[in-house]
Amino acid sequence: MAKVIEGLYYSESHEYVRVEGEFGFIGITDYAQHALGNVVYVDVPEVDDEVTAGEEFGAVESVKAASDLMSPVSGTVVEVNEALDDEPELLNQDAFENWIIKVQLSDTSELDNLMDAAAYEAFCEK
Repeated sequence: MAKVIEGLYYSESHEYVRVEGEFGFIGITDYAQHALGNVVYVDVPEVDDEVTAGEEFGAVESVKAASDLMSPVSGTVVEVNEALDDEPELLNQDAFENWIIKVQLSDTSELDNLMDAAAYEAFCEK
């Protein structure tokens, strides 16, 4: 069973957001990295780009497939995880430790549309 962490918000497209103050750290879930297999490339937006909840912001490529990254929240990209440029496999090692982008949240009410850990776990079991 894929690991699910309490206190994060989850989307149906298997991204998570960890909220710290006005910022959200967005990444893919453990379930997603298991489904993808060995990650070989991560395509990310630039700092200062806008992301919109429910819209694509990048992609993850694995030896098996490429998968679009859908933003669970809206905001402005303030940081990208540079380590993934050289070591995209970090997502396989620990998807929750290795977030992809950090955004300044523009509308925290969007978090209400996401699942908590228990709901996400149930969603993945379907």
